[in-house]
Amino acid sequence: MPSMRDIKEKIASTKKMRKITKAMQMVSAAKLNHAQSSAQAYSAYATKLREVVASIAGTAKGSSAKHPMLQSRPVKKTAYLVVTADRGLAGAYNNNILKYTHELIQQKHQSKDEYTIIVTGKVGLNYFTKRGYPVAFSKIGLPDELSFDDVIGIAKDAVALFSDKKIDELHLIYNHLINAISQSLVNTQVLPLTDLEKEPVKKANYSYEPDEDEVLAALLPLYAEGQIYGALLDAKAAEHAARMTAMRNSTDNASEIIDHLSLSFNRARQAAITQEITEIVGGAAALE
Repeated sequence: MPSMRDIKEKIASTKKMRKITKAMQMVSAAKLNHAQSSAQAYSAYATKLREVVASIAGTAKGSSAKHPMLQSRPVKKTAYLVVTADRGLAGAYNNNILKYTHELIQQKHQSKDEYTIIVTGKVGLNYFTKRGYPVAFSKIGLPDELSFDDVIGIAKDAVALFSDKKIDELHLIYNHLINAISQSLVNTQVLPLTDLEKEPVKKANYSYEPDEDEVLAALLPLYAEGQIYGALLDAKAAEHAARMTAMRNSTDNASEIIDHLSLSFNRARQAAITQEITEIVGGAAALE
C-alpha cells in the first residue's frame, strides 16, 4: 500500500495536471468559437459561388460546357486529400480519419500506382510516410486561424494534378463539425465537378466580361480550391471541438482521481492516528 507521502505527492501532481487540461480546454473553446464563425462566414460565400458556377455551367453551350473539370474520365489514378492535425490530445480525431483512409485504400486499390495521398498535418504525414504510402505532397504547420493564403499552395497543387491529368479523381477526407461534442467523417469528391450538373439552376441575368467561356474557365479552379479551403476550415473547427472535449474529459478524470486519492489519504491518516492512539493506550496500560 502506498504511503501517505506518496499519496499526497500524487494528489499534488494530479492537481497540476488538472490545471493544465482545464486551461487547454478553455483555449480550445475560444479557438472553436472563432473557427466556427470563419467556417460559417465562408459557407455563405461558397454557396453563392456554387450557384454562379452551376448557372454558367448549366446554361453554357460553347466550349465551357466541355471544360475538363466538368467531365468525368476513366479513373486510372485517384488522389485523396486527407486532413489531419499537427498534434494529438484531440481524442479520436486523427485516428478515425487515418483508419478510414487505410480501410478505403485497402478496399478500392490493388496497387500503389492506382492512388496517391495529399495530406495536411504532422500526424497524418508521419502515419503515411512510415507505412510507405505514396505521398504526392503535404502541408504542415497550418495556423489555428486559417486564411485562404495559408492553403492556396496545397489547393492549387491538388487541382493542378487533375488539370495535368496526373490523377483522374480528387477526394477530400476530413472531419465535419456537427456540434461542439460530435463530428462526422466526410469523404467528398472535389474533382471532376460532376455534381454541378445536379445543381438546380436558378434563372438569373448575369453579364459576362469578356465572355462566358473565359469566366467559367477562371471560376472552376477557384471553386475547386474554395472547396478545399472550406473543408480545411470545417476540419479546423472540428479539431478544436475534439480537443476541447478531450481536455474536458481529462479534467473530469483528474478530479475523480483526486477524489479517490483524497479518500485513500484520509483512510491512511485515520489508520495511522488509530494506530498511534492504540500504542499510547497500550503503553499507559503497561505502566499501571
